[in-house]
Amino acid sequence: MAPRVALVVFTLGLLLGVASAIDVFREMEFSYSGTDGPNNWGKLDPTFSPCSAGKRQSPIDIQKNMTVHNKQLKPLARIYKPANATLVNKGFSVGVRFEEYAGELWIDGKSYTLMQIHWHLPSEHRIEGQQFDAELHMVHRAPDNSTAVVAVLYQEDNAADPFISKLMGRIHKLGMENSEVPLGIMSANKLNRKSHKYYRYVGSLTTPPCIEDIKWTILGKVMSISKEQIVALDTPLNSNCKRNARPCQPLNGREVDLYDQLSC
Repeated sequence: MAPRVALVVFTLGLLLGVASAIDVFREMEFSYSGTDGPNNWGKLDPTFSPCSAGKRQSPIDIQKNMTVHNKQLKPLARIYKPANATLVNKGFSVGVRFEEYAGELWIDGKSYTLMQIHWHLPSEHRIEGQQFDAELHMVHRAPDNSTAVVAVLYQEDNAADPFISKLMGRIHKLGMENSEVPLGIMSANKLNRKSHKYYRYVGSLTTPPCIEDIKWTILGKVMSISKEQIVALDTPLNSNCKRNARPCQPLNGREVDLYDQLSC
């Protein structure tokens, strides 16, 4: 194959990988342990190369004394609407895919539409080295295909998360023979919780193909999730994806901005 043709094929494959990972939970041959675990993701497929070669990877461990209090940041602006949705299990994560417009997020005047949400157990991002019991990723995409993710950290508690509570009866229907369950009309409004603090940095998808230039917002308010809900989200996963949290990646000189409304 000529070099130019090879480059075009590789680039097309990379772009398709991004769209698939964001929109439809593509079936991927990777896991969280063994020879196809995180340390080897970059070797599994040419399109996965950013997983090992990238310099702006996610997740990260946020050290508060290294953050920059950025007074240019604004309160997080989000509006979510009821939309037809599907509960999805791809073996490495459980999530919800929105089949139609479900609302949007605005960052620096730019609009990002909510595409899907999914959970990691335990959390991928850490704060001061602390790993939490779960982490929700709300994946948004702009018309130019750029991506913004809002992350919510969860600590196990007796109080159940109200959004997950609405899914509990359906989650139990997921399995290898039933990887998708229609949800009908769902609203992500219960996930639009006010947080006076958040962290912002540029990173990557945390699963292959680990594409970079993802705008991350990690909410400072830690939410509650029950033990029953953790078990429900974990049960459908493949045995080698039961702890589906990628290890923290080097910061490599990146700036982590802090928005704190109480300090404004």
